[in-house]
Amino acid sequence: MKALWKGSLSFGLVNIPIRLYSATEQKTVGFKMLCRTCHSPLQYKRWCPHCEKEVTWDNIVKGLEIKKGAYFVITKEKIEALRPTKTDTIEIIEFIKKETIDPIYFATHYYIGPQKEKDKAYYLLKKTLETSNKFAIGRFVMRDKDYICAIEAYKTGLLLTTLNYTYEIRDITKIAELAVAAPTLKKDELKLANDLIKKMTKKTFDMAKFKDTFAQELKKLIKKAVKGKKIEKIKAEKPKKIEKRQNLMEALRASIH
Repeated sequence: MKALWKGSLSFGLVNIPIRLYSATEQKTVGFKMLCRTCHSPLQYKRWCPHCEKEVTWDNIVKGLEIKKGAYFVITKEKIEALRPTKTDTIEIIEFIKKETIDPIYFATHYYIGPQKEKDKAYYLLKKTLETSNKFAIGRFVMRDKDYICAIEAYKTGLLLTTLNYTYEIRDITKIAELAVAAPTLKKDELKLANDLIKKMTKKTFDMAKFKDTFAQELKKLIKKAVKGKKIEKIKAEKPKKIEKRQNLMEALRASIH
């Protein structure tokens, strides 16, 4: 696995040389936009509707819209001056109990690996986080962005999760349907709902049993096409027929039995 960041992890006077690795990778099918007639890939031009011409890269500047149609233009030099100073250290600023972070703040996951095998300080931090059930909250700069992150013990190593800033979280109260008072729930409805949840509850969660069936079937079709075989339509899995119930209580009872 190739490291995407190299530096150190520090807390107090302890300094641990580390590397960061992407913990996830997207497995989506990469489509390209083609011309319907000749199947040539489409090209996108940087077109100015006012000048009615294509604009070259050296004639492009960046700007922020202050009001409709009015922009504050900023130079490359000013952008460079505003960028956070690059650092090769993840500085741990505090430790907190895991349950104190709202999951909506979690963004992207990275594995933290030690630069040296059997680094005692690395494994000491891992063990301490594991036994205390805590996150180490740190800050660092990567790719011109200032990140706040949560670090935890994970399997054989450490997991770093970047956190969304408070101002990046959208307000749930802005959803119109949730702006009204919640309906009154009856005791019988709550009991049946809990019974249904108990019936459907598993002891462990196995993510491996879930697959992106569309992507898998599409890849099979592409392989067939490459080999010159006849392509058939993807057979979508038909959803189970759900008999309509008169009310919520009826639906809950029928789900349990």
